[in-house]
Amino acid sequence: MERDAPRAEFRAITASTASDWALIGEQFLEYARHLPDRVLKHLRLLEGDYGGFPVDRLEHCLQCATRAHRDGRDEPYVVMALLHDIGDTLGTFNHSEIAAAILQPFVSEELHWIAAKHGIFQGYYYFQHVGLDRDMRETWRDHPHFAACAEFCEKYDQNAFDADYQSEPLVFFEPTLRRVMSRPVNSPFSRFTE
Repeated sequence: MERDAPRAEFRAITASTASDWALIGEQFLEYARHLPDRVLKHLRLLEGDYGGFPVDRLEHCLQCATRAHRDGRDEPYVVMALLHDIGDTLGTFNHSEIAAAILQPFVSEELHWIAAKHGIFQGYYYFQHVGLDRDMRETWRDHPHFAACAEFCEKYDQNAFDADYQSEPLVFFEPTLRRVMSRPVNSPFSRFTE
């Protein structure tokens, strides 16, 4: 928000009033409206970042989302596929959890779980090459979303490093991302957007 916008004057939340929170809430809604812009901007940070992979991290995300879209997945699934690696820039050692946290208010518990666990599940395809147990995902074998996460990695993630694949550009997914992120479905703060 702008520096000259009205602000509450309390020094501790215990001294805040309903009128303070009305003011904060109004500005919160305006700030929340621009969340898709901030997410898209952060996603663009992945462009040009190859990290040794055949395609940059943005192209990998675009390939995942394009494959999911072309396979007829619904919009929240496509957005999860698009954002699943958005955490790479700030969460180098826990990128899956970062993506899951961003997605959680807007997707089902299943899609949130897929985003949170895909890093370990993706290891099934390469952990044996880096001295890790490729079956690490078996820890969650009895989880109700195990098969869905394994399917995401098999169908959309592990094969999305194809330099010749014709993925849709980011602008193609922007309306979908905006629709999905326009209304939180899993947040205690959802009522403020009604």
